[in-house]
Amino acid sequence: MSTTNPRQAAAEILIRIKREKSYADILIDLELSKGALLGPDRGLMAELVYGVSRRQESLDHIINQFSSQKTDKLEYAVLTLLRLGLYQSHFLDRIPVSAAVNETVNLAKIYSPRATGFINAVLRRADRERDAIVWPDRKNDPVKFLAVYYSHPRWLVEEWVRQLGLAEAELLAKAMAGHAPLTLRTNTLRITREALLERLAEEGIAVDKSRYSPDGINLLAPVNPSALRSFKEGLCTVQDESSQLAALFMAPVPGETILDACAAPGGKSTHIAQMMGNSGSLLACDIHTGKLRRIMETAERLGISIIQALPSDAAKIRHRQGDPEFDRILVDVPCSGLGVIRRNPEAKWEKTAADVARLAALQKTILGNMADRLRAGGVLLYSTCSTMGAENEEVIDDFITSRDDFVVEDLRQIFPEYAALFSGRGFFRSWPHQHGMDGFFAARLRKNL
Repeated sequence: MSTTNPRQAAAEILIRIKREKSYADILIDLELSKGALLGPDRGLMAELVYGVSRRQESLDHIINQFSSQKTDKLEYAVLTLLRLGLYQSHFLDRIPVSAAVNETVNLAKIYSPRATGFINAVLRRADRERDAIVWPDRKNDPVKFLAVYYSHPRWLVEEWVRQLGLAEAELLAKAMAGHAPLTLRTNTLRITREALLERLAEEGIAVDKSRYSPDGINLLAPVNPSALRSFKEGLCTVQDESSQLAALFMAPVPGETILDACAAPGGKSTHIAQMMGNSGSLLACDIHTGKLRRIMETAERLGISIIQALPSDAAKIRHRQGDPEFDRILVDVPCSGLGVIRRNPEAKWEKTAADVARLAALQKTILGNMADRLRAGGVLLYSTCSTMGAENEEVIDDFITSRDDFVVEDLRQIFPEYAALFSGRGFFRSWPHQHGMDGFFAARLRKNL
């Protein structure tokens, strides 16, 4: 269904996310590709989808204070409309409350006519009595307060508190409830970062250098990167700063033979090839053939020719005598993605602690399989976009305990200029509230000679 109404498009997508277990970014891109939404309406639709997904727990808490029917008893379409209306009236300053309420009531006439009066009453009462909203008691149950006020699953907040302490966990919870930064990576095969900054400024784009990555450029205002002339000409690509740093800490060298074991969506593959000066060999493997095609399309746009794509399941492949060995291997394993929930907020409501445990077992298998493909003296970089210790330090500890042919290299000693990004054990640990980038982990391992 195509519509010129951004609020209706957002409602449709939110309902489909729940019904089809789909992803917001995929559905948003699909809706935008239809061309029915124009100008600011495109941005409003995306803001509503991501915002409602991001603030779901907070919105439901408000609904439960002003509705005679609790959220777990409401028809999902009705619940979705209430969330949409409340997000606009309570979290978006630029939309008048009257517009938020009236537009939502109009949608109710389409999705649930019998609930029109009910939705109107709840939204108007929530506006009149907004100063009376009661949040969980911060002192008696600080975890519940953080979970509800900043809208995150309680089990995830508990893990953040365990890792960081209460004060730091609140800063992280606040950051994770906000918008993710949009960062470009300069394609240094074709242009310097300084020259690209000038080019983007000429295109009227507000930009700034990233804080840590020497190739990173932050976009300071909403923009569609793929529409930029510099992007189309292959001078840059989209990649978060934390992901850019993974390739830097792997430190690839021109002429080497390198494996990216779980390569999709390809940002790290193309960055590694870029750091190699497009000289050598890089094998990009992934279980999803379609995603490999996208990697090769990106490589072509960036003028990279050393990447070869190969469908492969890193969890099942076994090293056999005579198989080629690699100088360096990137093992960016499938993970919970809990370090990037600003970008995929709908995912945090589907993940559980059991999912983390299941993924950790998979990660251990993949790491063990790929370690056997590394030549003696070679470097392996293990990485995730997760904040969970079970997927990060615990996987490395398990591996090192069972493999005396590997040692963990202390990144603090190799890259002292990036000391602020490393943990007390010499692992790369980025936190959104501290470093302004996605939550990321990386450990560098070397195989004994």
